[in-house]
Amino acid sequence: MSLSSFFRAVSRDIGKVGLCQHVQSVHTGCQLLAADKAQLMKLRKATGYTFLNCKKALEKFDNDIAQAETWLHQQAQKEGWSKANKLEGRKAKEGLIGLFVGDSAAVMVEVNCETDFVARNEKFQQLVMDVAFATMAQYHNKAQSQTSYVKSVLTGEELSKLSVGEGASLADLVALTIGRLGENMSVKRAVTVSVPGDWHIGSYVHGGLSCQSEVAMGRYGALVVFQGGKEAERETLGRKLGQHIVGEAPVSLGNMDDLPCGESETRLLPQTFLGDPSRTVAQFLRGQQARVLDFVRFQCGELSREEAE
Repeated sequence: MSLSSFFRAVSRDIGKVGLCQHVQSVHTGCQLLAADKAQLMKLRKATGYTFLNCKKALEKFDNDIAQAETWLHQQAQKEGWSKANKLEGRKAKEGLIGLFVGDSAAVMVEVNCETDFVARNEKFQQLVMDVAFATMAQYHNKAQSQTSYVKSVLTGEELSKLSVGEGASLADLVALTIGRLGENMSVKRAVTVSVPGDWHIGSYVHGGLSCQSEVAMGRYGALVVFQGGKEAERETLGRKLGQHIVGEAPVSLGNMDDLPCGESETRLLPQTFLGDPSRTVAQFLRGQQARVLDFVRFQCGELSREEAE
């Protein structure tokens, strides 16, 4: 065989080998691509982060979902704090009241955002739930055997320090939600009430959302602490009293024997009862063989006494 024929034969063999290797690599690449896509969809479903961020995380950690998810949360937290600092001066007067009632204790919180649009977002509503549960957990951690009525009011600053697990605080959670939704937010206030065995807690939320959650949410909320009433009707009684408190906005309790002082009456018991204008609240309670001991009313975005002054 001539030298030129030898080189032509070798070139043909090399070409065949190269073609086989190329086909094999394309086939293997398709398998890897399918596996990456499955991991990508799984990570995105688990975290809710964008397609590009999930892809970047998987590439960074060689398709290790656990490491990728941890890194995504860390990055989102950094971004959230950065956005929170930038948006800090913007007014947040919209939002939701969240209300959770347990067996002998209840909590009501206010969480604010900038727009009603964000207040309807599931991630913001999850934040409201987290704030309510963190507040209730803090109460249970401190609670002793209850034989008396206890009401505890928490400011936004106090709430921000509460733990939400794995070393994170509510402030961290708020920053993370800001990073995701792009609006300024704040945890404004919370109140927890706990009652002894023969007392009861009524509640009502107005402008409520149809979310399937243990935490009722809306723009107005009320908790009312009362005694008495027929056992089968106590839940309805508590709700009616809560509706009145939300609708008529009393600022003090008053006495059962107080006389009404006109349309500007701000004491609960002498007010005309919203559910029956022919009676005062006190007269309604006598008919139910019940008495109100305390109440709390929240309106989303309202000024506190300190802010009003």
